[in-house]
Amino acid sequence: MPKFDCHLFVCCNQRKPGHKRGSCNPDGSEELRDALKSELKRRGLGATVRANMAGCLDQCELGPTIVIYPQAIWYGGVKVKDVERIVEETVIHGRVLADLLIPDEMLNTKGRPAAGPQ
Repeated sequence: MPKFDCHLFVCCNQRKPGHKRGSCNPDGSEELRDALKSELKRRGLGATVRANMAGCLDQCELGPTIVIYPQAIWYGGVKVKDVERIVEETVIHGRVLADLLIPDEMLNTKGRPAAGPQ
């Protein structure tokens, strides 16, 4: 089996309703991950690209969250309707989707921009 060219990690973490940080997968359906897997299979990419369920990626306020490796592209606010575009544009053509991209200064900041240099 060839090694994977790309991994898409989909946050499937669930928290109790009303949790202050929210939940990327509030209904537990794993619909987003399943949609990615189906789209990859449909396009014949299942042998070289993998969509994995992940626990908390700690970007809760910006979720649902997907991180794509080895490119280290972080997408937030992802919906099932975005799946086809993510596969076509990012996985196949290597283009970053600006409307889904979590900017570096927002990563690991609990949804608030990082402070500038001190």
